[in-house]
Amino acid sequence: MYKKVLLSIDLNDETSWTASLEAALAMCRTFDATLHLVHVIAEAPEAVVKVYLPNGSTEKLVKQFTGMMNTFVDEHIPEELKAVVHLCRGGIYSGILETARKVKADLIVIGSHRPTMGDFLLGPNAARVVRHAECAVLVARN
Repeated sequence: MYKKVLLSIDLNDETSWTASLEAALAMCRTFDATLHLVHVIAEAPEAVVKVYLPNGSTEKLVKQFTGMMNTFVDEHIPEELKAVVHLCRGGIYSGILETARKVKADLIVIGSHRPTMGDFLLGPNAARVVRHAECAVLVARN
């Protein structure tokens, strides 16, 4: 049923992926699926990058997060599962959706916290992914 499972993780917040990781691993084992992991790097406005950050900062950041993603795979993904790492820059939910389209994901697994009043007014990323995804979405609550 699912051959490509996309798991969204925030490397800076372990609580964002603890429940969703277990769900994604279970789906991959059940359906012999490939696990695609995505981390979205928030993009700073170009004017800020040019004025306040030294040249090459973006490349260093991408290299740093690539290393962190590879470490994540080594520490959390069993060797018998095939894992592919993706990094993208921009908005969180748009980066997740873009990556899902790019890899032709059959299922997106995303973590979510208990909603607060601010979430109802602004809309959390998980809700936006659910509304706009072209494939099935599994939301795992922490």
